[in-house]
Amino acid sequence: MENAGKQILFAGGRVIDPETGLDAVRDVMVRAGRIEAVAAPGELPAAGAKVRDARGLVVAPGFIDLHSHTNSLAGQWLQLYDGVTTALELEIGAVPVSAAAARARREGRAAHFGFSASWAVARMQVLGGILPRGGFGDFQDHVADAPWQRPATRREIASIIAVLDEQLHDGGIGIGVAAGYAPYFGPEEYEAVATLAQQRGVPVFTHARDLREVRPDTPIDGAEEIVLAARRTGARMHFCHLHSSSARHIPRVLDLVGQAQADGVPVSVEAYPYGAGMTTIGAAFLDADGLARRGLQVTDLVHAASGERLLNLDRLEQLRRADPGALVLMDNLYEDRPADFAMMLSVLRHPGAIIASDAMPLTDTQANTPTSAQAPTRTSTRSPALDSLPAWPIPEDVRTHPRTAGTFTKAIRLLHRGAGEALISVIGRATVAPARLLEGAVPQMKRKGRVEAGCDADLIAFDPATVTDTATYRRSTSPASGMQFVVVGGEIVIDGGTLDTGARGGRQVAGSV
Repeated sequence: MENAGKQILFAGGRVIDPETGLDAVRDVMVRAGRIEAVAAPGELPAAGAKVRDARGLVVAPGFIDLHSHTNSLAGQWLQLYDGVTTALELEIGAVPVSAAAARARREGRAAHFGFSASWAVARMQVLGGILPRGGFGDFQDHVADAPWQRPATRREIASIIAVLDEQLHDGGIGIGVAAGYAPYFGPEEYEAVATLAQQRGVPVFTHARDLREVRPDTPIDGAEEIVLAARRTGARMHFCHLHSSSARHIPRVLDLVGQAQADGVPVSVEAYPYGAGMTTIGAAFLDADGLARRGLQVTDLVHAASGERLLNLDRLEQLRRADPGALVLMDNLYEDRPADFAMMLSVLRHPGAIIASDAMPLTDTQANTPTSAQAPTRTSTRSPALDSLPAWPIPEDVRTHPRTAGTFTKAIRLLHRGAGEALISVIGRATVAPARLLEGAVPQMKRKGRVEAGCDADLIAFDPATVTDTATYRRSTSPASGMQFVVVGGEIVIDGGTLDTGARGGRQVAGSV
């Protein structure tokens, strides 16, 4: 950490601090990993400091991503160019949390990291007998396994809750519940998870199970389940990627959530500014029946590793059997259709909505992808080498979802420059809002998401008129442009637009149960 013990002066920038409402030209002094002072230009002594000219740039807190599955150094580099200084895996989470964190520390991270306690992996352990290693790979490898998806007995629910409680004491930041991947588990289990969260004072991050419009035989409507659990238990319930879970039923779901919030129910929502999603091809909702329920065609799916757009259900089922953990793009809303685009924006602009990326792991297109002539066999399209031996720029034969590289800069482009939302409001949705959601359970978050003396020196500086996403579905690892400076823990990671690939200043953000 070359810069962590030194002074850095960002001079003459437009400092935006959403918590205090500050939006004015200021100098910012950083020392030993913290913001030492914020003052009018020229008031802070520059002697001995490394000075960076921030004139014409916005200086803001680094973005806090509550929903990032790109738990690798190379993936973090993409997120840094998007302004992310803290990337947390809270929807899927991990078991054991300590193993996931130990791996990140061993490999080194350029942004801060943290994990929730994974309900899905806890179920896989209790009901499926797996031995989890800690990380998103556990979920990918077993996502299509039948045992973990079934309803649990009372005794099994108690065992699942015990695993989650253990992970909260092991540094877990709340509980991640991937309910949509096990659509018929009992609602009483979800309420038991919420009760544990309320007792431990942590949030629950939920990928909702299907809505009643999609699956009439669902044990409970996915959106209503989240709101009802918050009402009954008082736990902080967070609705992950509401727009991709709700699709064209967004108006009904936003009305439900909005009424609950007006009643003081502790429920929050997040969204990313893309119409297409990405998930594992073996997900329960991507079989032929699940697609039909959603009004989707098999041609709405693209296999990430090969770039193949699927043409028939036989091919879909072959790939689901061959490697159910492989990643696939899924068209939920079409951004080029005005009605779909408006619904997507309505979630991003919902009062209090948080911007979160759902950033995905990097997939190597050169990996073994079964052809139509091959018999289905369990293969893997994941590339461990990308985690252990990252390269920059990321090779062109690597794919992910463009949201991995462009969520936050695209949000600025769409919400601020496009829809006219005040820049301080857009920045607040990605900084102080997620910090406040977490700080009750994670006291160190009280020092993040702000540009104030004593806070952590996690900062970004960019030109608000030009900063933008550049990643597309075809060029998904193209980094965002316009981030001139990114500071993580007092260390300059992007300096004048150039990435320091040797930076390893990321530290674990851990729960305090």
